[in-house]
Amino acid sequence: MPTHEAGWAHAEGALRGPSWLREPADPNALVPQLWSSTAVKTDGALVIGGVSIPDLVANVNTPAYVLDEADFRARARAFRDAFAGYDVYYAGKAFLCTTVARWIAEEGLCLDVCSDGELTVALRAGVDPARIGYHGNTKTEPELRRAVAEGVGRIIVDSFDELDRLERVTASLSSTGSIDGRQPVMVRVTAGVEAHTHEYIATAHEDQKFGFSITSGDALEAVRRVVAAPGLELLGLHSHIGSQIFDTSGFEVATRRVLALHAQIGSELGVTLPELDLGGGFGIAYTTQDDPSDPAQLAIEMRKIVEHECRDLGIDEPRLSVEPGRAIVGPAMCTVYTVGTVKRVELDRGAVRTYVSVDGGMSDNIRTALYDADYSCTLASRGSDAPPVLCRVVGKHCEAGDVLVKDEFLPGDVRPGDLLAVPATGAYCRSMASNYNHALRPPVVAVRDGVATTIVRRETVDDLLATDLGVAP
Repeated sequence: MPTHEAGWAHAEGALRGPSWLREPADPNALVPQLWSSTAVKTDGALVIGGVSIPDLVANVNTPAYVLDEADFRARARAFRDAFAGYDVYYAGKAFLCTTVARWIAEEGLCLDVCSDGELTVALRAGVDPARIGYHGNTKTEPELRRAVAEGVGRIIVDSFDELDRLERVTASLSSTGSIDGRQPVMVRVTAGVEAHTHEYIATAHEDQKFGFSITSGDALEAVRRVVAAPGLELLGLHSHIGSQIFDTSGFEVATRRVLALHAQIGSELGVTLPELDLGGGFGIAYTTQDDPSDPAQLAIEMRKIVEHECRDLGIDEPRLSVEPGRAIVGPAMCTVYTVGTVKRVELDRGAVRTYVSVDGGMSDNIRTALYDADYSCTLASRGSDAPPVLCRVVGKHCEAGDVLVKDEFLPGDVRPGDLLAVPATGAYCRSMASNYNHALRPPVVAVRDGVATTIVRRETVDDLLATDLGVAP
């Protein structure tokens, strides 16, 4: 879309919507690839996991995140089975609560965490710490101390400063008999790959905060440091090229460079690394312009890449792990809102913009404002015979940029009190939710076989004021 100094919403052609968005013959119909597998319309109302969304809302109100348990588990199994022989790590940062952590463990996946809070949730859920990987570019000494003491299966080291801290931690815990043996680590490397994704979620090019550069030699030096550290055990190298990735072309380049370093370590240092993490960050469909690959195809292509590179280098294939990222939870969840205001704004030359304002916004989904992300939506509470109208779905917050769905066709009679549902909100929406304007973060309700279960309750005013020390007793 053409740019404008006041932003994308004011650019020429913005009122027509993006070129990929087509006016639907029926604005009530679901686009199946955008929704979880059990989502259907019955008499115009959205039903997920056998639960009527209007009935669910009558009990829990809006906004609310609705998580399709059967769909979530099916996606977890699809990655587990497609990448059989690999370790598959679920991204806790995408969305994590104790119930989801248990589902992940029950489906045979490992778990990535990147904070002490996420580690606490995982341990509280009973996840085996040996199946947890600990990420993060600035892990504090107390965080590292707890991770090592709990027996986390691998810590992904990201800097020389972190190596200093980790060496101090392992030496201290060993001296007191708090740990027995060495802490397994992986060295995160940057392969210099420009992934075709948003700048903020491309993580393997040189000019960014994550990892050790292969090109500069820092990665090899970090490996030397780990090998020499008495309290550390080097598992292998870790590479991650970004997030919302739709094909394996970037992985091909990154794998070639990382395996070349893997082979160099063997020949120069005499160290055989048993493992290699290829990252992942596989994309999902937010709108009809997105065409993600399925896990089976991704696995076939990535296996070929590794086999080819290892054969050319004359080395044995290491044990591999992948991190699907948003691809498991993202499509399994939607967010439901109540329409509060419909405003048709007359613009230049007789053009009209239809704003549909709902009772949530950037406090429960910051991604449109942060990443210029695209979303879809549907009328969830009833059917309509009205012709489709191009609408912009916006939130209730005191920001002009509080946009949830930039462009979507809705029935022309959309009105206050209607329910709207936005698909593919499982990843990074609840986990990045805020109390902006002192909003209360919505609940997460799991649905399956006609039963709705709240697994994260809605915040209350008491929650909001709990940390405000100026509140009178």
